[in-house]
Amino acid sequence: MQRVEGLDQHVEKLGKQVHHFKTVNEQLTHEIALLKRHRFAKRSEQLNPAQASLLDDLLDTDIAAIEAELAALQPAPASSEARQKPKRAPLPAQFPRTLIHHEPDNTQCTCGCALKRIGEDVSEKLDYAPGVFTVERHIRGKWICDQCETLIQAPVPAHVIDKGIPTAGLLAQVMIAKFETARYEKAQHLTGLFHVRHR
Repeated sequence: MQRVEGLDQHVEKLGKQVHHFKTVNEQLTHEIALLKRHRFAKRSEQLNPAQASLLDDLLDTDIAAIEAELAALQPAPASSEARQKPKRAPLPAQFPRTLIHHEPDNTQCTCGCALKRIGEDVSEKLDYAPGVFTVERHIRGKWICDQCETLIQAPVPAHVIDKGIPTAGLLAQVMIAKFETARYEKAQHLTGLFHVRHR
């Protein structure tokens, strides 16, 4: 009896497998028929290349939209990545330079330890005195306390244009030059009108 029950279960299992294989076989046969029809059909029934390019354009648009969504969901890149080099060219080396040091008033930490200089930040500003361009080189030292790891640095001096390189002297010269140019052009225009009227 046990052997008969085991054989019945085995027959039932084999029947399910046969049914599964028949289904897969029918599906594969259908797919092969579709592929053959697509490959060997008449030219009039095949997909137009222009229509194919339209589909490609739609696919490219969808892919671009998905990539944009993925980029928006990704976290911001870590600051450990290499920073891009600044695009502003350095000021010409032939200009005379005036060194201006900005150091903290006190080189002693609030905890009582002496501060140690570990580096500096350097920024350059373009200045103009009549007939001569000069460069102001601002040097801000970095001081640190070994005990409490406090970093002290003199504040950035105020600039006329934030993150710009011209000083007040250069901007004043530019404004005066523009005013003089406009005044000269106006005088030339008026002189020309005067000569036209008195001919």
